[in-house]
This record gives sequence, C-alpha cells and structure tokens, in this order.
Amino acid sequence: MAAGGLGRCRLALGLALLLDGAGMGALLTGIFARLRVRGQDFGDLLIYSGAVLVFLSLLGWVLWYTGNLELAPDELGRDYGAKGGTLARLARKISRRWSRRQPGPLALGPVRGSQGPPPRETV
Repeated sequence: MAAGGLGRCRLALGLALLLDGAGMGALLTGIFARLRVRGQDFGDLLIYSGAVLVFLSLLGWVLWYTGNLELAPDELGRDYGAKGGTLARLARKISRRWSRRQPGPLALGPVRGSQGPPPRETV
C-alpha cells in the first residue's frame, strides 16, 4: 500500500467519496427540506437522484478495492500462465503494448529475484 493509507487508486476513491457525498446530500435535502417551485414539490426528485448517486458510488468503491488487491507473482503465473489460443495471444500482445506505454503504478515491471515465467506443465 502507498504511504498515507489511501492505497494506489486515489482517483477511484475520490470518485466514490464525491458520489457518496453528493448522493447523501441530495437524499437528505429531499427528505428534510420543503422544496417547492411554482407549487411543485421537488423532494421526490432529490430523493431518487440521491439514491441513484449513492448506488453509482459503488462503482468507485469496487474499482478502488480491486485496484488495491495484491497478488504474489508465483500465484499470478500459476493462475494466469501462458495459455494457448488466438484470443489469449491477442490479449497478451495488447497488454504488453499498453504496459509499455503506461509509466507509473499501473505498469508492471520485472520482479526482483524472478527467473521468468514458471515452466509449462505438459499433460
């Protein structure tokens, strides 16, 4: 985890907190305030839109949580080792190109002490 205890995906955390705050603000305003404009009550609109914003904040929380999961390199190689097939080759090619272009915490570099991918098992 990064220093400060917020994890690596601060943008997703910010999105989740922003949507939670806006949703709860709209929800509570719709419940407790008497909002009338030209004789029409807008409390229901705020209640529903606040509930939708709080629900959408779950997307940010899921992104933040999954972005902070850590896998050991040997477990990653065992579960997602080199598999055959055209789709798997295409996915690896796209992933390698994307990883080379992305500097920063998302780019996966070589792990110290590793000796390459695990040997393939033949059945």
